[in-house]
Amino acid sequence: MKCSESWMEATANGEPLIQVQFGNLTSGGEAVPLLGRSLLRRETVSITEKQFGTTADGTQIDLYTLTNDEGMEVAITNYGGAITSIQIPDRQGETGDVVLGYETLAEYLKHPRFLGALIGRHANRLARGTFPLNGITYQLAQNNGPNHLHGGIRGFDRVVWEAQTKIAVGESILQLSYLSKDGEEGYPGNLTATVTYTLSGNNELHIEYRATTDKDTIVNLTNHSYFNLGCASGNILTHELMLNANRFTPVDADLIPTGELRDVHHTPLDFTRSMSIGARINERYDQLIFAGGYDHNFVLRDGDAGLRWAARAYEPASGRIMEVFTTQPGLQFYSGNFLDGSISGKRGVVYKKHAGFCLETQHFPDSPNHPEFPLTVLKPGAEYHQLAVFRFSTE
Repeated sequence: MKCSESWMEATANGEPLIQVQFGNLTSGGEAVPLLGRSLLRRETVSITEKQFGTTADGTQIDLYTLTNDEGMEVAITNYGGAITSIQIPDRQGETGDVVLGYETLAEYLKHPRFLGALIGRHANRLARGTFPLNGITYQLAQNNGPNHLHGGIRGFDRVVWEAQTKIAVGESILQLSYLSKDGEEGYPGNLTATVTYTLSGNNELHIEYRATTDKDTIVNLTNHSYFNLGCASGNILTHELMLNANRFTPVDADLIPTGELRDVHHTPLDFTRSMSIGARINERYDQLIFAGGYDHNFVLRDGDAGLRWAARAYEPASGRIMEVFTTQPGLQFYSGNFLDGSISGKRGVVYKKHAGFCLETQHFPDSPNHPEFPLTVLKPGAEYHQLAVFRFSTE
């Protein structure tokens, strides 16, 4: 299902101008510009739509491509809200695709691996698939051993979202909406979720999450894109990563948080300074052994300070840089440990271990079972509202 509308905003003489927001974030003692744009710059943006395929019940699925005049394109399907490609230039101006994905809907249906998908109702793992709320213990689908992972057997990554496209000055916008009914995958309440993808003229992809409910429930939404800034050429171990986090939430052998907030210093999880992903990934450290690499939630500094810098990834060969900003208190860094070469993606590339990495903005895993963690409870009359920004540039 889909509908569309468009608009343009203008100033005097009918010329579109940019409305500017300025601000600064602090990263390691250095000021980081926040969503700054040039004044009075005219932008050219567009959205195209084409049929992507049909589901087993005959539902048409579409693919939307958002473009700007800086050479960036983002393709998103309303099946699972998945980002299927992000095309950005390297330092030489050559454009390449920096996310893992498939070329056809049939492959997304056959090999669901959360590639680029929206995740909900509750991202990450819930121990034993249960959580307490208002004196009731809710049993959810158990789809990751004994645990509940990324919304269950039919999470938000496997549903059809309603799509609405918009064009504003300097921005192309895709808004996706979905009603998750009371009891779906075991969750209480009718939850209305809206996720808005906005591509700006300065190569920022904004993902804005909103949700309301008619009954107390839990919600924790994110996007599960696998990035390879070298365009899937080899693995991601030479990427350099920096995280705005002094602590992380260690896990047990089932990758469930223990409840501890552990200091990253003097551990292989210290990315407070830029470090290649592969530099310490094979160290004999319990957390790396449990996960087969990195698959950990990092506790972001200034976790209640609104939108702020969370991460910076750099790929030396291409010169591409990706920075992540978020309003969420946590960031899951996952190094693609469970990719095993059993699936092939775009251009026939085989996705082996560490073919891509994820930076998932989120509340903490298993939060409903840890009262000391940031709450993920949503009540009627309140609105869940989070924002993630992925900014791309070159060195």
